[in-house]
Amino acid sequence: MKYVPAFDLKRNYESMKDEIKEALDRVLESQRFILGEEVEKFESEVASYLEVEHAVSCGSGTDALFLSLMSLDIKDGDEVITTPYTFFATASAIAKLRAKPVFVDIDPLTYNIDVDKVGEYITPHTRAVIVVHLFGLMTPVEKLEPLLKDKGIHLIEDCAQSFGAWRRIDGKIRRCGTIGTLGCFSFYPTKNLGGYGDGGLVTTNIGPLGERIKRLRAHGCSGEYIHEELGMNSRLDAIQATILRCRLRHVDDWNRKRRIIAERYRLLFNVYKISEFVKAPNEDEDNYHVYHQYVVRCAKRDELSKYLDENGVGTRVYYPLPLHLQPVFESLGYKKGDFPEAERLSQDSLALPMYPELTPEEQEYVVKIMAKFYRQ
Repeated sequence: MKYVPAFDLKRNYESMKDEIKEALDRVLESQRFILGEEVEKFESEVASYLEVEHAVSCGSGTDALFLSLMSLDIKDGDEVITTPYTFFATASAIAKLRAKPVFVDIDPLTYNIDVDKVGEYITPHTRAVIVVHLFGLMTPVEKLEPLLKDKGIHLIEDCAQSFGAWRRIDGKIRRCGTIGTLGCFSFYPTKNLGGYGDGGLVTTNIGPLGERIKRLRAHGCSGEYIHEELGMNSRLDAIQATILRCRLRHVDDWNRKRRIIAERYRLLFNVYKISEFVKAPNEDEDNYHVYHQYVVRCAKRDELSKYLDENGVGTRVYYPLPLHLQPVFESLGYKKGDFPEAERLSQDSLALPMYPELTPEEQEYVVKIMAKFYRQ
């Protein structure tokens, strides 16, 4: 039986093994492991790539969210609007600072927060909105900018799944993480730009915020053993930085390959006549999707997933329970039915295999098995 995993990091490593080993040797020879020159070079290179003034690395994508909220002095009694359909870290970062996550339902076409509904949820306590560019597709944040600016509300972009994505706004390409007050990135190994461990990054075009985040990631330290405020220990290590520097040079090529794979899936759904059962992700020419995950909406999701697994195809469900229904957020008072689009998506979405090294033959096998399931 053929085996097609949901993702395969080893293939990617094999393609750049020598480059990685050479970079690691450089760090080992330096014996400089925490922050330092390698981290500074990575921050400079990624800032240049994104076309943003400040890029401050940290320990993880979760820490990037936490540091961003801390830098804005989000506190008990504040409200932060976000989506109920995303990874838990987005809302947990808000709650850890004793602020209140306020959820807004999603756009069923993009899976991202419905920006046209955000205004309905703004109150005098609203301090920020966190938009998540889910699965590699940017939210149309330009629609939110005038509303939030007028009310003095900060826009934070959660870019954990969208490194390299962009939108064409007023004829100009704007990369994710460069439009809001702050952008937050994750370098978890499976991301489009992933390291070989945890890592994160905060971006901003506001100098004082960038400097404050640098302090906050190192216990609020402004000089050697001088602490201006309470921060945290969230520093990127040089080993991850040198690996990410290598991988940054390839990320655009990998994203192009992901897009080719996405288009091939779309064509195969038509060839095998399963488009009535499987809905491909939405995309438009002004929104450059980088397909961190290839998430379809499908009939009989759980049965299909089980059948694919039995036939050697790995899949994932992102996410089986929306955040407003998570037990830990019961105190917020949400109930089933409050956000119907997010709830429906949690019941019919399925992530198919997606990684730059996925072959056309493997893709066709995946779709053949799907077609076989629907013709039973």
